[in-house]
Amino acid sequence: MTWISLTTRRWGRITQFLSLFCLCLLLVVSCAPRQQTTNSPSGAGDGRITVGTTLKPRTLDPADTYELASLGLVFNMSDRLYTYEPGNTEIQPQLATALPQVSADGLTYTIPLRQGVVFHDGTPFNAKAMEFSIQRFIENKGKPSFLLSDTIASVKATGENELTIQLKQPFAAFPALLAFSGACAVSPTAYEIGAGKFQPNTFVGTGPYKLAQYGTDSLRLDVFDKYWGEKPANQGVNVQIQTSPVNLFNAFRTGAVDVAYLTLQPDQIRSLEQGAAKGDWQTITAQGSVVSYMVLNRNQKPLDQPEVRAAIAAMIDRPLLNERVMLGQADPLYSMIPTTFKVSQPLFQEKYGDANFEQAKKLLTSAGFSKENPAKVQIWYPSSSANRSLAAQTLKSLADQQMDGILQIETSTVESATFFKDISRGIYPVALVDWYPDFLDPDNYVQPFLSCQKGSTANGCEDGGSRTQGSFYYSDAVNKLIVQQRQEQNPQVRQQIFTKIQTQVATDVPYIPLWQTKDYIFAQTGVNNVKLDPTQNLVYRLIQKS
Repeated sequence: MTWISLTTRRWGRITQFLSLFCLCLLLVVSCAPRQQTTNSPSGAGDGRITVGTTLKPRTLDPADTYELASLGLVFNMSDRLYTYEPGNTEIQPQLATALPQVSADGLTYTIPLRQGVVFHDGTPFNAKAMEFSIQRFIENKGKPSFLLSDTIASVKATGENELTIQLKQPFAAFPALLAFSGACAVSPTAYEIGAGKFQPNTFVGTGPYKLAQYGTDSLRLDVFDKYWGEKPANQGVNVQIQTSPVNLFNAFRTGAVDVAYLTLQPDQIRSLEQGAAKGDWQTITAQGSVVSYMVLNRNQKPLDQPEVRAAIAAMIDRPLLNERVMLGQADPLYSMIPTTFKVSQPLFQEKYGDANFEQAKKLLTSAGFSKENPAKVQIWYPSSSANRSLAAQTLKSLADQQMDGILQIETSTVESATFFKDISRGIYPVALVDWYPDFLDPDNYVQPFLSCQKGSTANGCEDGGSRTQGSFYYSDAVNKLIVQQRQEQNPQVRQQIFTKIQTQVATDVPYIPLWQTKDYIFAQTGVNNVKLDPTQNLVYRLIQKS
């Protein structure tokens, strides 16, 4: 819209015509036929879908995508060897035609590939192109490159439509890594291999949409007319990037977007749910894969005593946290592994329960603490996280009101970049963290938190995942169990190993699971088939307007 500044006009000239203008306006309004206003987004009649989000992509180069904003877009424009269908955590072939054939030693994966596939630029897809894509993901050394570089020894096209991957060590969850959005097929004509050779503003893959326009606040995805699979149920997608949750909330309420997903605040979600209950629009919910934990640094006093860590676990009131912090928009979590997976067992619930203040006081008393000699604990969180701030304050209030002075909690905050940089330095006694999985397997909720390549029971972890996450946990038994579950191909045996890991964590308490998110998507009436896949991606190709 063009605005005309009144200050550039002479006020006298305006007043000469003001009376005549008002008369004409009255006649036009009175005589013109009345039209019913709608909240439909612009272009609503062209079959395109408008998606609103606050997530701004840093890059569209698959070899460097490691944030939800980028991964969600790459996911919708690409194909991977394997993928997930909405509501199902079982991996499915996509550019592969079957699950891999795995050698007896668990090191060699042979994958048959789909024929008749072309990239957005017309380049044919084959095993050589897939070999190129995986090598580029590793060798360009982008943010997520470690996911494959730590695991893959070599990748080769062993036929026109056959790919063979050799691993450095057995890894039962390897197919889940191949479903990571960044491990998609990219055109060898459009990209090149080399450290740092990224193309952040373009995308050339094989998926159902091709990138038509990429701006700072919007993207246009057009249907790829040569797509090998089922064509999208819409005529394309416009992505609007809002600058804040408030703007996204208002854009959806006024009908400027068809679908709103990521990120809205809990109070905004509650408000939109109330509107959906009245029939104003739709709410779609799905079980999330993001989890929140409390990290307990075993190298900091008094957390070096197992009784103190156990006492804090007993004190936690997850239903209260869920209501006060998440407004009921999460599920209490009682294991490091979320309930997304069958192997998850609620052992923290069985061992400690919720709000078990008497047990907590007994544990602290047995460790030598009292009102006169209280256990003092600092909880740290990043300043950008309103949820974790409220969680910390709630935990402090619980201790103040229920623990008779035996446990005293202080809360401290720090700028986000500093928080994530310093957590591995052991500065924080207790930290509140959210975990977004890199790939969809229980291993990704265990190995990054519990593994330790160098350390001891006496001194804790000196090098490994538990140091990175700030707990400095070391357990030789758990290290061995992690290696075993990574090598085990039998799902039943692997589940038993995960049970042992979860049991040890509930005993040692290096972390305390708090909640598991729910995902909320809001869609206008008449917008159908709005679904998420298990990795939180909104599946654009399914969305259609009635």
